[in-house]
Amino acid sequence: MRRALLAADESIVLGEIPSPWPGQGVRIDGSITHVRRTPATREGAEPALYVHGLGGSAQNWTDLAGLLADRLDGHAIDLPGFGLSDPGRKYTIAAFADRVVRYIEHSGRGPVHLFGNSLGGAISVRVAGLRPDLVRTLTLISPAMPFLDPRRSLQGRVLPLLAVPRAERLAARWLTQLPPEEMARQVMEACVADTRRICDQRRMEAIEEIRIRYTAEHYAAAYVRTLRGLVGSFVRAYLPGSGSLWRIAGQITAPTLVIGGGLDRLVDIRVPAQVARLVPDSRLLLLAGVGHVPQLEVPRTVARAALALLDETSPRPAVRLIS
Repeated sequence: MRRALLAADESIVLGEIPSPWPGQGVRIDGSITHVRRTPATREGAEPALYVHGLGGSAQNWTDLAGLLADRLDGHAIDLPGFGLSDPGRKYTIAAFADRVVRYIEHSGRGPVHLFGNSLGGAISVRVAGLRPDLVRTLTLISPAMPFLDPRRSLQGRVLPLLAVPRAERLAARWLTQLPPEEMARQVMEACVADTRRICDQRRMEAIEEIRIRYTAEHYAAAYVRTLRGLVGSFVRAYLPGSGSLWRIAGQITAPTLVIGGGLDRLVDIRVPAQVARLVPDSRLLLLAGVGHVPQLEVPRTVARAALALLDETSPRPAVRLIS
């Protein structure tokens, strides 16, 4: 493990705040996976894939993917049951990782620069550890790797719900009782340390996305079952066997950047350093005063760290701009 570097601030061109990148449904194994695409702005850009966290969507990567478009041709997927993707059959880390693998294979873009936040970080660990042929570099942002003290996460308050029969129905009832504006406020306060860093446009997009969720009958079940699957992976990580996420992390061969926020309220703040110590070729960036989604809260800093990793591991693309 070593300290992560930051590319020069002037290496990132500051443009207008982008709207969510265009998306379309891709049919894989009979199910639709919704993908937002951030086209590269230069020739020679390399393929990247972005994987969101629990309750999130591909929109969580709008700013970062735009800032990196000079180097990366980005695709951001909605995991099964989230965003605009079809619901899944299973909501486990293994099932989500299989979908990520199948998308990379289906798109023919591998190996990719793989980015994962929170749940998406845990999924990306499994993909990179078990399918190193598909991953050029790995960037883990607040990865939801196993920890056993529920008091270190706001999610700990809802864990008793997982033991209740028909918990999905209770969750659906609770969700529909909250106006989208209030739900967006609660989610943002849980995920972001300083909500003043989030512009009005992103706030409005978050509210609209929640309105869409409320119309998706499968969403509450997807959320509860995914949280149950995530907790299950935490327990298995400390038991014998090859399925432990911690053991899989130790098998990662791709150059890896691990980013954590010092004010993360959803993942134990000790986890990013633990991940970085375990992954053989890792770099660690800890951001004071930042919450669970640094790519939303301080996207420019995250982009500089990602560019430094790219500078170290990949040759710079051709200078010519794409017209």
